[in-house]
Amino acid sequence: MKKYNFLAFDIGATSGRAVLGTLVGDKFEMQELHRFPNAIMELHGKYYWNIYQLYDALKESLTICARRNVVPDSIGIDTWGVDFGYLAKDGTLLGLPRAYRDPYTEGAPEEYFQRIPRSEVYRLTGIQIMNFNSVFQLFRAGQEDFGPLKAAEEILFMPDLLSYLLTGKKVCEYTDASTSGLLNPATKEFEVSLLEAAGVAPSIMRPVVMPGTVVGELTDALARETGIGKVPVIAVAGHDTASAVAAVPASDREFAYLSSGTWSLMGIETEEPIISEESFRHNFTNEGGIDGTTRFLKNITGMWLLEQCRKEWEKAGRDYSYPAIVKMAERATPFRCFVNPDDPRFANPPSMTEAIRAYCRETGQPEPKEDDEFIRCIFESLAFRYKEVLALLSGIAPFPIRRLHVIGGGSMNNLLNQFTANVINMPVVAGPSEATAIGNCMVQARAAGLVADRWEMRRLINSFLSPAVFLPEGNGEWEEAFKKYQSITSKK
Repeated sequence: MKKYNFLAFDIGATSGRAVLGTLVGDKFEMQELHRFPNAIMELHGKYYWNIYQLYDALKESLTICARRNVVPDSIGIDTWGVDFGYLAKDGTLLGLPRAYRDPYTEGAPEEYFQRIPRSEVYRLTGIQIMNFNSVFQLFRAGQEDFGPLKAAEEILFMPDLLSYLLTGKKVCEYTDASTSGLLNPATKEFEVSLLEAAGVAPSIMRPVVMPGTVVGELTDALARETGIGKVPVIAVAGHDTASAVAAVPASDREFAYLSSGTWSLMGIETEEPIISEESFRHNFTNEGGIDGTTRFLKNITGMWLLEQCRKEWEKAGRDYSYPAIVKMAERATPFRCFVNPDDPRFANPPSMTEAIRAYCRETGQPEPKEDDEFIRCIFESLAFRYKEVLALLSGIAPFPIRRLHVIGGGSMNNLLNQFTANVINMPVVAGPSEATAIGNCMVQARAAGLVADRWEMRRLINSFLSPAVFLPEGNGEWEEAFKKYQSITSKK
């Protein structure tokens, strides 16, 4: 039986990694080959991604494969969304890509909406409004008279830009392009009116291609330098969340997913975008998925609150492992105090513990004092927030939602998974924790003709995974606690 090797590059805002996925029949294994740093760099008051450092890290990963006598059947790259690089007419990269955390887009949406109303932008794109959407980056770059934009023939989003550096071939992959705030999710084409309102020529955008498209092979020079040969590069689901959702081990469409990490993304997979007054009011977004689907989802603050508390505790000499944190939450008194994790005060406070205390104080609740009380408060509050968003989804979804699939690092938090099952009163299916890399590899497997569509991919994933299932327990007390949570958070 033939062995297939798929090399997945999964790159985030702080680090990237090269993961080798090996598929033999229905047996799939993964190993991390190389992990490398990534960071935003400041230069003369502007913030950039060091794309050349990332390119060197990709080359080093290819060299590691060659040293191990592993020749991938293909390569796929996924990253974060919205950011892009400018290319000149001759294909020269015009400097470093700007980073989404560059404050140059602050206030840009409000100015842009003087040209096209906010509601019209949402009607055309179905994308939630965030300062750093690509449309506002282009708008601001024009106002700055930014040199790379002035000289640009076209732009490439981050996964496509890295693929271009590897192959010399240019594509514009659907899932990552969908995060731009420029793509119409129904036509899957860029909206000319939005580009013109941003002050840029529509020709700057390339035609959209779907996940699974072959970009090209490694350049001759790169094939020689790394020793790996002419390996094809596939445009996978280039946006990391799209790759993660591709790995949801669901058997039918009647599910919601929760991509759980520092930030949580909860949504459903639909055949068509959902753009309505209700979705606009609740700030739902329509991003691209595999098979031309739409990921209709909402952002939720995830483990950010806990991570920030942990940093404070570490500075004070209290360094807890994750298993210890779960045990601390288990022994803490239940339903003592709650917060709304999405309250703006928790976005980036000087002290997360003090922000939580202040919230409880202002809403007439007992303030947490011990570390285990903070952890319990955060876990319970997240579960209740998940219930609120799931209720909104259920009211909008064109099908019944019968279970929640939790993927990503948060899927390993069995206690929070159980809390979530208790409060939403439906099964929670946990895993895979490595959903993004698995989804990346599975789209490559599809490009190789090993699976036909996303449902075959998911059946294959189910054959080598054993997801944990959490069933609701003690629902009566959780329902009462949820009412208390709603009463408290509605005061803010």
